[in-house]
Amino acid sequence: MEKELVLVLDFGGQYNQLIARRIRELSVYCEMVPYDISLDDLKAKMPSAIIMTGGPASVHGEGAPHCDPRIFTLGIPILGICYGMHLLAQELGGQVKPSQVREYGRTNMELVDDDILFNDIIGPTQVWMSHSDSVVTIPEGFRVIARTGNCPVAAFSHSQQKIYGVQFHPEVKHSLKGMQVLHNFLFTICGLKGDWDLNDFIAESIDEVRRQVGDRKVLCGLSGGVDSSVAAALVHKAVGDQLVCVYVDNGLMRKGESEQVLKTFKDNMHMNLVFADAGARFLSKLAGVTDPERKRKIIGAEFIRVFEEEARKLGEIDFLVQGTIYPDIVESGTKTAHTIKSHHNVGGLPEDMQFELVEPLKLLFKDEVREIGEKLGLAEEIVWRQPFPGPGLGVRVLEEVTAEKVHILQEADYIVREEIKKAGLDREVWQYFAVLPPMRSVGVMGDGRTYAYPIIIRAVSSDDAMTAEWAQLPYEVLDIMARRIVNEVQGVNRVAYDITSKPPGTIEWE
Repeated sequence: MEKELVLVLDFGGQYNQLIARRIRELSVYCEMVPYDISLDDLKAKMPSAIIMTGGPASVHGEGAPHCDPRIFTLGIPILGICYGMHLLAQELGGQVKPSQVREYGRTNMELVDDDILFNDIIGPTQVWMSHSDSVVTIPEGFRVIARTGNCPVAAFSHSQQKIYGVQFHPEVKHSLKGMQVLHNFLFTICGLKGDWDLNDFIAESIDEVRRQVGDRKVLCGLSGGVDSSVAAALVHKAVGDQLVCVYVDNGLMRKGESEQVLKTFKDNMHMNLVFADAGARFLSKLAGVTDPERKRKIIGAEFIRVFEEEARKLGEIDFLVQGTIYPDIVESGTKTAHTIKSHHNVGGLPEDMQFELVEPLKLLFKDEVREIGEKLGLAEEIVWRQPFPGPGLGVRVLEEVTAEKVHILQEADYIVREEIKKAGLDREVWQYFAVLPPMRSVGVMGDGRTYAYPIIIRAVSSDDAMTAEWAQLPYEVLDIMARRIVNEVQGVNRVAYDITSKPPGTIEWE
């Protein structure tokens, strides 16, 4: 399909795929490509614009990522963000040095010269900074168009060459006019129309799956969560009865989850679903394991082994469908990004896996996945199901996982979810769940001493899972949850509420 294309050169920043998501929100098709894409490959894609992302490196660091500098001579509009701005400045004759004062978080930016990049923006405006280097000398022919108190060059431009650099992150919502900046770049500077939507993505994904799979059988690891459910529906739309779904009960699911999955997909949706009861098997593999990375890798590897065993029963199957989405990938580490934690379906996969992966959602964020689910006609209770990590309660029972701890957490987590739904907050809060830490504390119940586990409630608000704020739940809801958990869940005598945002925390505890 012929369409406008923006290429996002990935230099490894945590928010990089968020840039692509924002561009798609503006109805412009984009692709993420490695920063070192060859000039010939880039030209073959015929991009309408290029955006150079941020990244964790310094342009002065050993092995710092660099793109082919000939890209800057192609006459294609370019926007450099953070590290991308530094690289533009350095390659085009400017100078970048370590900042005297580092900037992390919100700050006010002043506009110092008129430029169409800032059309319809009245300064000062709040922006989100995250940098320890700064541009100190701009290249010849460029103008400084914005600054902050600690950053004299917060943005520069060369309007004739259509090359722009911004020190701040317009893709992050804390940059209050960030979407306007991207809108100005795409539509006013680049002259794009915005001719792409998720219907195109669905059509292209179906075609891509058909090309990849051909007439061979496909196995899908169906968890019942929104990601694997939408992936299964998308692949089923592409290859029909070639798809066989396998649901693995690993003993680490939420209360009532296995029964709900079987009813929804086997009884209601009439999908070819195989049920594998492997709870005891997973728990035995996790015995004595406390390190969260080891747990994730063990769970990921065991999932694949179960799939391989089920596949052998079904005959020759070459492909495995997974509901991998981009936050899974970026947090597991990319070519230039730091590893935050391995996800069972990315960093936890065994090297000798026998399947070729089919991952139709790997470039999408959770809200986009939900929108596709609605377009595919999936039931509301599936599309809006609470996000659940692939390793399940294995990473919400902190440190060693036992059957007793899993049972305690299942009961507490059920109360959290039930009360938030009763309060009508299940659509307002992005994610909410309970965590069981490995320590115990002294309490008093029935005039007697107790020594039992605490439960930590976690609830966050987010649009994309890359950043999140703790949800300010009403006190009365927290009170009901705490009293019910202590009264109804054996082995618990204390409840706490996590009020940490992401960053510096992550949504999950492990």
